[in-house]
This record gives sequence, structure tokens and C-alpha cells, in this order.
Amino acid sequence: MEEGQSRFSALLHSNAAASRELDLSDRESGLPRLWRGFMAARIMVAGVLLLLLLYLRIIGQPAHSLALVISLAYLALTVWVRVLGRPTLPGARFDPQWLITIGVDVLVFGALLYMQVGTINFAPLFALPVLLAAVLGPLLLALGTAATVTVALLLDALQYTIAGSSDAASRYIQASITGIGLFVVAYLANQLATRLVRQERAARGSEMAARAQIQVNQLVIDNLNDGVLVIDVNGVVHAANPSARYMLGAGPQMDQALAKPPFVLAARPAWQGLADMAALSFVKQIGMERDVTVNDPHGGSSQLHVKTSLSIGSDTLAQGSLCVMFMEDLREMEARVRTEKLAAMGRMSAAVAHEIRNPLSAIAQANALLAEEITHTGQQKLVHMVAQNVKRLNRVVEDVLDVSRAQGGESQAAVLHDPSRLIGGVCQEWAVQNKAQRMLLLDVEYSQAAIEFDADHLQRVLVNLLDNALRHASKQPEAIQVKFSSQSYSQPGVWTLSVWSDGASIEPGVQRHLFEPFFSSQSRSSGLGLYICRELCMRHGGSITYERSLRLQAGQDRRREGNDFLVQIRVCNDATQPMPLMPSRF
Repeated sequence: MEEGQSRFSALLHSNAAASRELDLSDRESGLPRLWRGFMAARIMVAGVLLLLLLYLRIIGQPAHSLALVISLAYLALTVWVRVLGRPTLPGARFDPQWLITIGVDVLVFGALLYMQVGTINFAPLFALPVLLAAVLGPLLLALGTAATVTVALLLDALQYTIAGSSDAASRYIQASITGIGLFVVAYLANQLATRLVRQERAARGSEMAARAQIQVNQLVIDNLNDGVLVIDVNGVVHAANPSARYMLGAGPQMDQALAKPPFVLAARPAWQGLADMAALSFVKQIGMERDVTVNDPHGGSSQLHVKTSLSIGSDTLAQGSLCVMFMEDLREMEARVRTEKLAAMGRMSAAVAHEIRNPLSAIAQANALLAEEITHTGQQKLVHMVAQNVKRLNRVVEDVLDVSRAQGGESQAAVLHDPSRLIGGVCQEWAVQNKAQRMLLLDVEYSQAAIEFDADHLQRVLVNLLDNALRHASKQPEAIQVKFSSQSYSQPGVWTLSVWSDGASIEPGVQRHLFEPFFSSQSRSSGLGLYICRELCMRHGGSITYERSLRLQAGQDRRREGNDFLVQIRVCNDATQPMPLMPSRF
């Protein structure tokens, strides 16, 4: 779950960053390619002009030397702009770089036009700066460029009028028609380019939204506890989430070809039931639901509750049809039902415990008064038996009520100063009450450190662990050992309370359920002691674990293996350095 949450947070951050860079992505779309195309065209035009003027000079036609210099400078400038220049979007504010692109083009072509180099007509070259301004600049720049070129053409016609040429009238008509055409081309080209940008921005936004939705869907599917398979009409699995691959038996020994899709569902005999169910769903064109047995490669089997649903409904099988198969492990379903039953049982037990508590107290008081009046030995034994059973019932009631307190209580910051003395006092009192002074070895590291634990709750955890150790330990000296130290683990700021006993090893099947409520291997136990310990530890940010460890007992030369319950407790920030170890034995 934490991994899923972290991945979802990363997805949100990536989408936000992508939204912020939308304008940048627009710049890296089709317009930069157009800009590079125009810049390449300018370089090509400059090169052709230079070669053409050189050819005219070689063949002996008049070619002004200044025209060659201008063409050479124009070629160098176009190359420099192509290397160092950057495009701007249509509709953006005026960029000074247009002075060295459009302005230079108009000046160069105008100068060549006025020089009248040979019989060459340079007027068509003005289409290049007009298109450049219209496609890559704002509308105002495009119309301004067209107006500038029109004025340049009219000035060229004016010099014919001043010279008294008979072609002046045709020059004015040609300049006017060309100017009108340039205005129309500038406007239309600018509108088309602006529309292209809007459509491309909308397309990129839709693509980003679709990509984000796909990632969210994939993230949700990957974190589902239920297995999900996407199968086509040919039985090929195109998608499978981790839960589905686990249910199919994916593991280190599984073929790599079948570890991830695509793969054929009928490739293994163990999956034939799933393949048949998918095929039947396609044939009947309806979703199905049934229990299927899947055998894993290690010889085991699992029962799956499988539901199928078709992606599209049609009367005939189509190649585009997909079957989505949802798989749920029946063992997990049973575990959830069992957990719900335990929760309901806990609530009911708490209500019953409250009702039993008052009559039980009345019975205990009446039995105590009766014990004062009875002198017969046989009757005293009966009274003692009643008192013992009342005590046992009261302990069960307290366990049930402790469970409800641990579950319903709010976690509050509790600080226990000088926990070493509390642990030592509780162990000493417990040993006296249970006549286990010889059996208990106490090894406490005294310090002035403060721990994050409530004193009553720590006493409750320690007494529960000691009672549990006493039931399974032998009667030998030092059969039960309690150690409180900061050196048991290398984690800083964590102290460890260890309760060890030399009892027999706990079966693996029992170990898995040690800290579950109402579970006990003893017939006379409520099965709530260790569960309460875990709940109280979790309320204070601690933990409790079980392991088998070796300890040295009195009168023995070698270490003996035993059951060890470890409680890890956090130390407050104001904890100080510990004092030397002070082991003691009761």
C-alpha cells in the first residue's frame, strides 16, 4: 500500500510538471521544424544568390561588386541565425531577433532589386520574408512585412518614373498587384499557422490527459488484491497485474516467457480451466462466474473465484473483443470473513464481559464471606475452588475488556521516566506472587532515559509475557530471563525488553497466529494475552516479535535454546547515557 501511495504521488507530480511544460512542448512541436525549414531555405537562397552573381561575373555580364559583398554577408548571417537563433510562437510579443531575419531579408532583397544586377528579377524573393513573418510571427508583424515589401516595390517603380522610363506604369501595376497578393498570403498563412498551434496544443493536452488516465488505471490495477487478466479471442493474455501473475504461480522457477504478457493462457495444463472459461465467455457472449482450481509448479493448488466480463457486446466473435477476467483467492476471502467474525466476536465478548463483571464480583464477595464462617476442611476446599475459578473468570473478563480498551483508545503521548526501576519492581513483585524467585534472572540496564510508553501499559505487557513464560518454562533456576537494554539492537533511540524462557519450540503453524485474538494452544487460556501486548505496543509506536535464541543458565556449561519475546520501545529525545549493567537474581 505504501508503495502504491508513493507511486500515485509521483504520478501526480509528473503530471503537474508536464502541465507546466505544456508551452515548452508546443515549442518543441511542428513550429520549430518549420522555423528550421525557413532558416535552411534562407541559407539556400543566400548560397544560390552568391553562386549566381559569381557566375554572371565569370561569363562577363555586369555584376556590381557591392552585390557580391552583400550576398556573401547575407550567407554568413543566415548561417549564424540558423545556429544561434530560436523560434517564437505566433501571437507572441515582438522578438528583436526578427530584425536579423525578416528585416535583413527585406533590406538585402531590396538592395539587389535597386542595383538591377543583370536581367535578374529579384521581386519574387520577397515572398520568403513575408511567409516567414506570417507563419512564425504575430499577425501584426506579417502585415507589416507585407506593407514594407509593397513600399519597396513601389519605390523601385518610382525610380523608373524619375528616370523617365516608359515601363514606369507597368511597374506600378505590377508592384500593386504583388503587394495585394502579399497581404492576402500574409493573412492566410498567419491564420493557418495560428490554427495549427491551437490544434496541436489541444491534441497535446488530450494526449497528456489520456496518458495520465492510462497510468492511473494501470496503477489502480497493479495495486488491486484481485487478479486481473485481459484475454483476446485467441486465448492470448495481453495484460496481467502482479496479483494475477502470483495466482498463476509466477515465481523464480517460472518460465520467463510466461512471467509477463503476452502469453497463451492454455500454455500450461494448470491454467486450462481459466482458458476454457474465457473461451466459453466468448462463445456465449456473456460474463461468467465460477470457482476454478489452479495448480502451481511446486505441486500445490489454489482455489480461485473467477468472474469474466466482455469488453464489447456483439452477436459474433470479433478480433477486437477482449475478455477481462477477475480472480480472487478463496483463502483470502475466507481470511477476511474470519477477521470479520473475530471482530464481531470481540464486540460481543466485550458486551458480555461487562454483564458478567458485576455478578462475578458479587460471587467473589459472597465466597469470601462464606470462607470466614466455614471451618470444615472439605468445605474450605470447595470455597477455595470457587475462589480460584472466580479469579480465572475475572482474568478472562479483564482480558476481553483490555482488548476493547486497546482497540478503542486513542494513542496519546506517554513518557515513562526511569523505566528500569519500574521493570525491576514489576519483575520482583511477580516473582514473589508466583513463587518463582529461583526461576527468574533479571538483567536490567539502569539509566535516566525516558521511553515513550505508559507505565500501566508497560506493566501489563511485562506481566502477560511473564505469565506466558511461566506456563511453558521448566522449573530449573534461571528458566525465565528478563533483559532490558539499549545494546540488543543497533538501531539508535530504541531499547529492547526481552522475556526469555527455556520452553519447547513453538510449532511453525502456531507461530503464524501467536498475536491473533482468541488464539491459544492452551485449553484454559483466553488467547488474548499476546494480542493485547501487541496492541499496546503499537499504540506507543513500539513492536513485539518472537524468535528462538540461546541463553546461558545457572549450572550449565553451554547455552540453551528458548523462546524469546522482544519488545522494542522508542526512547524520548531527552534520553541520556545509560549506567552500567546491574544484573540481579530473585
